[in-house]
Amino acid sequence: MKQHRLITLWRITHTGIVNFIRNISLAIAAMAVMVVTLTIVLFSLITNATFNNTIDQITSKIDVSVFLKDSDTKAQTDQLLAQLKKLPNVKSVSYLSKDQALKQYEKQNAGNEQLLTAINETSNPLPATILVKPVDLNKIQDIKDFLSKPDVAALQSDQPSYSGDRKEAIDKITHATNVLRKIGIIAIVGFTIICALIIFNTIQMAIFNRRDEIQIQRLLGASTNYIRGPFIVESVIYGILSAVISVLIINAAFLASSNALQASSLGLLDINYASSYFGSHFFELLAIQLVLGIVIGAVSSTIATRRYLKFKTK
Repeated sequence: MKQHRLITLWRITHTGIVNFIRNISLAIAAMAVMVVTLTIVLFSLITNATFNNTIDQITSKIDVSVFLKDSDTKAQTDQLLAQLKKLPNVKSVSYLSKDQALKQYEKQNAGNEQLLTAINETSNPLPATILVKPVDLNKIQDIKDFLSKPDVAALQSDQPSYSGDRKEAIDKITHATNVLRKIGIIAIVGFTIICALIIFNTIQMAIFNRRDEIQIQRLLGASTNYIRGPFIVESVIYGILSAVISVLIINAAFLASSNALQASSLGLLDINYASSYFGSHFFELLAIQLVLGIVIGAVSSTIATRRYLKFKTK
């Protein structure tokens, strides 16, 4: 029984491969769209990982500075620190005393003698500061809202650093990445639907071309799965070859960009990191492409053959 199943599976696979070669012109048309779809999917995955890395780097360098009044007591400061640490979007909280804030200022402006001279001629004008690092820049407004509460604002000598031009610049970065991610998702969904429809129509045409052969198989008692099998195998071949081609296209694109571009980044897209990510996750990305290509092909051909075979059995 097991040997019989293996023979049947081999016949189905062999027939599917023969049909693929026989209908190579239709196959190329279907694969062209699938290659475009899978290339967009792969590029979107790499781009998303690169954006996440860029955002992580930006987030690690951004903090909200809370400037305290000199009259604040230690108890009030400790209470504020405890409240900030409990906020969901707060990654870490650190406290700088007036002396520590002055030392940090001098370090940051080590090359500016005029500023250092001016600040040393007066008593330390810098306030004690709380540095708040956010988890998600998209939700940084939550921290700002907390700091705007009347009882919390009463402890501050000035507005938090997350305001004005700095706030606008950070908001533009986060907005740009969110828009690009949405565009990527829409493109993936759109091309996936187009790809599935083209494969569906390709299989329908293949079925139409072999309708007499299918009728003979029906009369000889062939099962629905036996008739459907070669078409699914044919579509799976589309998916496998398209996945491999899409990976090769992205690989060639990175090789070309590394040779042609002198800059290491294009806006928010860090070419070096994207290329490194692609290389280090090559087999994972190839596996994703293969699975997606096989699923698109198999599902499309299953639906196409089911509609035809149901129609013929009525």
